[in-house]
Amino acid sequence: MSNYHLPSIHNFTSTVNEKNTHLIILKNTRGMQVALSDYGARIVSILVPDNKGKLTDVALGFSNIGLYYRADEQYHGVTAGRFANRIANGRFELNGNEYQLPINNGINCLHGGPEGFHKKIWDRRVSYESQAEFYLVSKDGEEGFPGNLNVSVTYTLTNDNEIIIKYRADSDKDTVINLTNHTYFNLNGEGSGDILSHQLKINSDAYLAVDENQIPIAKVLVEGTPFNFKEFKSIAQDITANDEQLIAAKGYDHCFVNNSPISTACATAYAPKSGIRLDVFTTEPGVQLYTGNWMTGNDTGKSGNVYLPYAGFCLETQHFPDSPNQPDFPSTVLKAGEEFISETHFKFSLEK
Repeated sequence: MSNYHLPSIHNFTSTVNEKNTHLIILKNTRGMQVALSDYGARIVSILVPDNKGKLTDVALGFSNIGLYYRADEQYHGVTAGRFANRIANGRFELNGNEYQLPINNGINCLHGGPEGFHKKIWDRRVSYESQAEFYLVSKDGEEGFPGNLNVSVTYTLTNDNEIIIKYRADSDKDTVINLTNHTYFNLNGEGSGDILSHQLKINSDAYLAVDENQIPIAKVLVEGTPFNFKEFKSIAQDITANDEQLIAAKGYDHCFVNNSPISTACATAYAPKSGIRLDVFTTEPGVQLYTGNWMTGNDTGKSGNVYLPYAGFCLETQHFPDSPNQPDFPSTVLKAGEEFISETHFKFSLEK
């Protein structure tokens, strides 16, 4: 029997700003189950079998929607946007116009601002047992961004225990866009302790070093640094190294340059205890490793245990932070009338 149970649909039914919230449950033929909420188009739970056949919920989160509203950590499982990660000083220039965004992370705009996509009740366009599509219209000027943006996120659960996330968007004005999924994973089960013993591999030769405000300042080769995950090592191995990048962030919160095609995993993690393995595939040029360094212990998860620092890790596939202000980075500009398309896969298996 499992120690974990799917969240109650009833606990996720409410009304926010005159819109109703729902819980959608995807299932496949192998027993894997994924629960999604239209509040933030987010992943609420991911149940996969461990090496003893026990269903284990590997996604951090809460047992009812009210806890998501009130949580210290607002980004559990969300679709982050309109611009995931940080924009320096909340400002960027596009077509000769300067745009000012809300400041919600030091001196930066983080994840689209305090009322970003994570706070929206998305519409559900399609819902099958193995697929759900969420749809949102972000109005021109919302959180300071230009253009009426139509955006959709589709989650598909395959019989290979793979969650396929497809993003698409279009705008009636030139704008910037950067979307990611912000699930915190613990492959021993949420609330089971920290993730420091997890083994992690990131197929990357370089990461983006950041300044004191977490804004990229240089591409740095990982060779010979604590950021070298080209071969499997525990997250714990170098996280306390005497490295100014790690000390300032209290751990890893850095974007790694991804040169892998979507057919090759850009990152892989597994937990020796449970045997559960996660492979990440993406079309995006970067993957942000965040090790939950700033969790406060004020949030109590589904299992009744508090989320302390390092309770989960994120592998956020995305374009680079602050791209609108850094012309050498891959562009995040979406031209009026053109289509933004991005794809990320989270594939679960057992480490052999």
